[in-house]
Order: sequence, then structure tokens, then C-alpha cells
Amino acid sequence: MKQVFAGEALEAVLRPACYARRVAQPDRTRRPATYEDLLKVPDHLVAEILDGELHVSPRPAPRHADASSGLGGFLRGPFDRGRGGPGGWRILDEPELHLGRDVLVPDLAGWRRDRLPTLPEEAYFSVSPDWVCEVVSPSTAAIDRVKKLTIYARESVRHGWMIDPIARTLEVLRLENGRWTIAATWSGMETVTAEPFDVIPLDLSLVWEEPSPETPL
Repeated sequence: MKQVFAGEALEAVLRPACYARRVAQPDRTRRPATYEDLLKVPDHLVAEILDGELHVSPRPAPRHADASSGLGGFLRGPFDRGRGGPGGWRILDEPELHLGRDVLVPDLAGWRRDRLPTLPEEAYFSVSPDWVCEVVSPSTAAIDRVKKLTIYARESVRHGWMIDPIARTLEVLRLENGRWTIAATWSGMETVTAEPFDVIPLDLSLVWEEPSPETPL
């Protein structure tokens, strides 16, 4: 994920080689990014505002998108629609969250319906989720694990999942006294019970594709 400052998102996209040197030692006197700055970023990129800085990243790679879609497909029927499960949740792909001054786009997020009884009319959510899932990659892991988890903790998001589709791992986090603790970790093709959706076992083979003999891990 590239880090860019207000008013420079387009410049970062058009001139990434020149821009890389400047972001190594950012000028902290620059004004905080605004939502207007975010709207200038081309639609084929994902833009977020974290701690006043505009961050731009490419759309998910195929394995990343496959893992997110697989997990969303598993959760949405039983937990969002109540088909074969308890219902009581709203599960959404890549919702835009406006949490204080920050704008975040998790890969997946879920709200208990008693906290979000109706969908907002705006194109974003100002109610913090109860659960978020980030599908990490080498280029986004630091942002996902440091900046975004810190904001989620501040906003009292109670559950977080970190999925690595390359290593094929699931890390389940729980917020306790304002700090994230690791509730469980799994890898490979196990069938697991992962909170807050532990009433239905999750077959991890639904989340990532089992590689063929010709496909490197």
C-alpha cells in the first residue's frame, strides 16, 4: 500500500517512481487529508484516510479477492439472511467506514442487526462494525495490523479476523479492555469454530483455493 498525502493521490498514481523518494521522509507540516482528497483517487484504486493521511492501494489480487469472496459467501447465508443459521447480522463486502476523521475500507465487516437495524442512505457507514476482516498481503500487512487495528480498537470493534491467503492462515482477534488479544489461529484446510460466528463450523477450504500440483504455495 502506498502512503500519500492530501492533494497528491493522482500524482502518486501517475508518478509512483518519483513519489517513492518523497514519502520516505514525509513532510508533517502538510494539512490532513480530507474526504475531497479521497474522492480524487481513481475508482480502480482503494483509498483510505488513516490518522489524517491518505493511503492508496490497488484492488485486491486474485487470491485475495477469492478468499474474501469465499468467506463472505459462507457467512452471508446463515448469519445475514438466517438461512441455515441464526441470522442477526449484516455482512458486507468492502463497506466504506467513516469513523471519526478516519475513512477505512475493510475487506469484510459485520454489524449485529440490533446496532444497525436499517442500512444508511449515505454511501458509507458511521456506525462502527462489531466484526471486521482484513485479507492481508505483503504490501498491506503493516497498515492492516498497525494503523487499522488501532482505529478499530479505538472505535470498540469487538472482533477482528486477519486472513493470509498465501500462507493460508486465519488469525482471530478479540478486543479486551481496549487491546487486541489473539483468541485463536488456524492454518491449512482445517474445519474451525471462530468467534463471533462459532455456532457454525467454518471449513477453511471454502476460503482459499487448494493449489494444484503446478501452482506454487
